[in-house]
Amino acid sequence: MKYQVIMPAAGQGKRMKAGRNKLLLELEGRPILIHTLEVFERDADCEEIILAVHPDDKSIFEELTVNYGITKARKMVLGGKERQHSVYNALKSAQNSHMVLVHDGARPFVTGEVIKELVKKADKMGAAIAAAPVKDTIKKAADGIVQETIERSSLWQVQTPQAFSHTLLMEAHQRAEEEAFTGTDDASLVERLDRKVGIVESDYDNIKITTPEDLYFAEAILAKRRQI
Repeated sequence: MKYQVIMPAAGQGKRMKAGRNKLLLELEGRPILIHTLEVFERDADCEEIILAVHPDDKSIFEELTVNYGITKARKMVLGGKERQHSVYNALKSAQNSHMVLVHDGARPFVTGEVIKELVKKADKMGAAIAAAPVKDTIKKAADGIVQETIERSSLWQVQTPQAFSHTLLMEAHQRAEEEAFTGTDDASLVERLDRKVGIVESDYDNIKITTPEDLYFAEAILAKRRQI
């Protein structure tokens, strides 16, 4: 099934401490953003990539997509104050799409297999997210004191992409805007409509590059993939 991708890319990456948009940092000589865009550029089912960008970065991103032959990132919209607002701005420009994926520009390692399964499940359910089972023991605490140990077999580490029918995601964002609600992710907005969200199991390589330490993990993942 054909789909469009919304990619929020307007953040300034303060936790990366790079002094610029972290998506411009390089992995093996190419910007993180390009690594991520190429995943969808290669997927024949991806019709278009919509980037939500900071005004200061727009011309830079336009130049990068041309230089690296990214033909599907034809549309760029201005990002909002929060990630949720950026997604909503982009969503409103994806009017002709039945299926919409939302994906972090700083997650360059999602696989084509996960994308395909997400689209398939979202087509059946209306919404589906990529996630990996939680490996660590999780404890709930207050004031530095453990309150309880959470049973982890039912816990998932949520990732992106997250896939939705365009109509459902638009309804969820409109409701959130009307009620001044800010969610932790797009799926949380859909959950507020009492709609079920399916899970597609992803893998632990699908990291979000957020801190300087994550760059070391990213380089290791690239090295591992070259050996496969």
